[in-house]
Amino acid sequence: MSENAKKLSSSSWVENARTIAYALLIAVLIRAFLFQPFFIPSSSMESTLLIGDYLFVSKYSYGYSKHSLPFSPPLFSGRVIGMEPERGDVVVFKQPIDNHTDFIKRVIGLPGDTVQMRGSVLYLNGKPVPRVRVDDFIYRDPTGNVRRIPQYRETLPNGVSYITLDMIRDSVWDNTGPYVVPQGHYFMMGDNRDNSSDSRVADSVGYVPFENLIGKAEIIFFSANGTASFWQFWKWPWAVRWDRMAKWVD
Repeated sequence: MSENAKKLSSSSWVENARTIAYALLIAVLIRAFLFQPFFIPSSSMESTLLIGDYLFVSKYSYGYSKHSLPFSPPLFSGRVIGMEPERGDVVVFKQPIDNHTDFIKRVIGLPGDTVQMRGSVLYLNGKPVPRVRVDDFIYRDPTGNVRRIPQYRETLPNGVSYITLDMIRDSVWDNTGPYVVPQGHYFMMGDNRDNSSDSRVADSVGYVPFENLIGKAEIIFFSANGTASFWQFWKWPWAVRWDRMAKWVD
């Protein structure tokens, strides 16, 4: 190989490496400060979010903490440009128990609020949150069996409205003692009220510190029902939930 060819090859390698480095840097910056993709692995937010949904979380909605960055490096404490969430926001946060696992739930209680469940009805500061029965949620298990699950439209004091499930009548979580939300913390609950590990479970989630919030769930950009593996490309058209694409998270 001639000297000129060697120089061109070396120059091409450097340019390629530089391009890749720039692309990675841009990806990290977007993920840290703008949007982070998130996959729904459990049924705790049904029917709002389904297993197999992929959504974007806006990182700027509540400002930034160490948890905004990959691996949560302890570069600083608290939040920068902090903006408080509102009741009804669907939020991704770090589980307070380990400060590592990502959870997604709905903000129900703000600092100072008293939250309680009585007879499967949510109470905020001593007052019942209005709810109205709507059409049942149709659940199909992997064997094809169908189950109809009661659904209710719940409306918080600030007007935010969403759907909740009541899978188990008189479950252990349908009646709780009162929870008083500490300052600087939030009370989170899943929309699938009988199948959600959330702030009602002190040794799993409990009250969520403001610092642990990662961002607000904004839009579902892809959804699949799990009936097709990655290599089964011929099944993709039937595995994709087309009606959930580009759907805003309520």
